Amino acid sequence: MPAPTAHRLSRREFQSLALAGATALALPAASARALPAAEEAGSPGWIDAHVHVWTPDTDRYPISSNFKVSDMQPPSFTPEQLFAHCKPQGVDRIVLIQMSFYEFDNNYMLDTMAAHPGTFSGVGIVDSKAADVAAKIKTLASKGVRGLRIHPKPGEAAEWIRDEGMATLWKTARENGVAVCPLINPSDLPHVDAMCAKFPGTTVVVDHFARIGMTGEIDPDQLSALCRLARFPDAHVKTSAFYALGKKEPPYVDLLPMIRRLADTFGPDRLMWASDCPYQVQGEHTYAASIALIRDHADFLSSGDKQALLRNTAEKVFFA
Repeated sequence: MPAPTAHRLSRREFQSLALAGATALALPAASARALPAAEEAGSPGWIDAHVHVWTPDTDRYPISSNFKVSDMQPPSFTPEQLFAHCKPQGVDRIVLIQMSFYEFDNNYMLDTMAAHPGTFSGVGIVDSKAADVAAKIKTLASKGVRGLRIHPKPGEAAEWIRDEGMATLWKTARENGVAVCPLINPSDLPHVDAMCAKFPGTTVVVDHFARIGMTGEIDPDQLSALCRLARFPDAHVKTSAFYALGKKEPPYVDLLPMIRRLADTFGPDRLMWASDCPYQVQGEHTYAASIALIRDHADFLSSGDKQALLRNTAEKVFFA
């Protein structure tokens, strides 16, 4: 999740910034409005709406020529490694986000989904400039992919409104029940806004609060720009990547005012929690601390609201 700077930071640069200044803090006691474990009373488990997986087996799953094996940090994050973090917290379904190491080759994500039926949904990546982009989206949708990540280079988002390939991507996504998932900087929010207006009915899921807070502060104007998307009924926001935003320190309670503003504006049924593993489980950051921010510390959310963020919204968008 690159930082909102003038140039697009690499994953390694982003992770270095996100972990800088991280300190170990004890988690406060759970609030009186905390939810019980998801599995109690036979209820379905929680859904993590944003996780990356990859394998060190680069012979079977080669990475893009734009990356080096040394860029794969940690060297491995397989489903089995993920389960060790998420299952103890009652998370039993996950939305996989195509890892940038593989670029447009979605095979590792698709094979992981096929190997664990019912456990994973997927957000793939396609080349919007390819002549057969519509066919590729339809093929991914037929294999259970329910989202498409779009990640603009600097200045690129401003061209979306005039780009024929991007228009095809948004229209084909809408026709096939696939969400468009922008990974953007706050400065790109007006361009996402314009695309939502041009392509009504397309489900949109903005990743990681649009990276508001990467500088260490929650900018009120940027947050207002994100909240303006709420007028589009199909726009959603992931409350995620807590390790990288605000103070970047567990238990991340400095992010609660931003989450409350979004809950008041979008409604909990258009917000979804996600960890952004494996980056959430590096250094002083843990999976338990991520889910606890919503489950245990967001006192302004009712039990039903928390169920929306921790399961129901992601279920509706990515598992329906």
